[in-house]
Amino acid sequence: MSEDNRPPVCNYEGSDYQTRFWEIGGREYEDRCEAIALKRLLPTSGELMLELGAGAGRNTPRYQGFKRIVLLDYSRTQLMQAQERLGRSERYIFVAADIYRQPFVDGLFDAATMIRTIHHMADAPAALHQVRKVLQPGAIFIIEYANKRNLKSMLRYALGRQKWNPYTRDPIEFMPLNFDFHPRAFNAWLRKEGFTIEKILTVSHFRIDLFKRIIPPGVLAGLDSLFQWTGALGQFTPSVFIKAKVPGEETGIIPTDPYAFFKCPECGHTPLTSKKQHLGCPACNHEWNITDGIYDFRGG
Repeated sequence: MSEDNRPPVCNYEGSDYQTRFWEIGGREYEDRCEAIALKRLLPTSGELMLELGAGAGRNTPRYQGFKRIVLLDYSRTQLMQAQERLGRSERYIFVAADIYRQPFVDGLFDAATMIRTIHHMADAPAALHQVRKVLQPGAIFIIEYANKRNLKSMLRYALGRQKWNPYTRDPIEFMPLNFDFHPRAFNAWLRKEGFTIEKILTVSHFRIDLFKRIIPPGVLAGLDSLFQWTGALGQFTPSVFIKAKVPGEETGIIPTDPYAFFKCPECGHTPLTSKKQHLGCPACNHEWNITDGIYDFRGG
């Protein structure tokens, strides 16, 4: 993909998103609902997980069954916040990169998650294609997407208070680089990439300001958990979680040296040469910095 043809990237560099949106933004209900959904979908154990759009590491502590986790985000400042939250250890590998041009060798990971991230993708099918390439046979992929065909949008459309049609399959960009997707279109994209859909959960059934003001978030999330299974019947909530699987048997072959994880995002060459402050590509001579424990593959 040439630089001119790359989709735009939503960049949270310098943002206080974790604090403003999650910690003081009245989102405890949503956070608890997502924790319940992840617990139901996550494998009990694994070797190497890729967390796409990891941000400040809000969900990372929930992946306890995995020996190592690669946190990928475009924003260095978000990854630095994740380092503060999680600490620095061999278990966590921090990578600043563009999801559309990931710097990982094919078939590397035995699991991946992508929570509250795909809705920032102007070309969601292209992003899903890149995810599929780095997963090995038998890998589990857990993804959350924003659902355009939710009850609130359908009601607003019926009352004439919303111009866009929630029933069409095209994504709707309701604000710059924020997209809602139709469930049938999203499922079709996953299947086109060869994923098998194993389970669908509907999440945030009670994302209504009045409910969130008068009902404690723990109680509301408990009620939500009773209805998440209805995703198997239909998806009408603003948030949908999917557990998908790559066909085939797991290879169990995962490098132990993090340097072996990477390929050049410019030309695809592997292995890269490693030096103290950067990785280098012997094929195209690009250099990728390693700063404060973060592998930086942006630009190029």
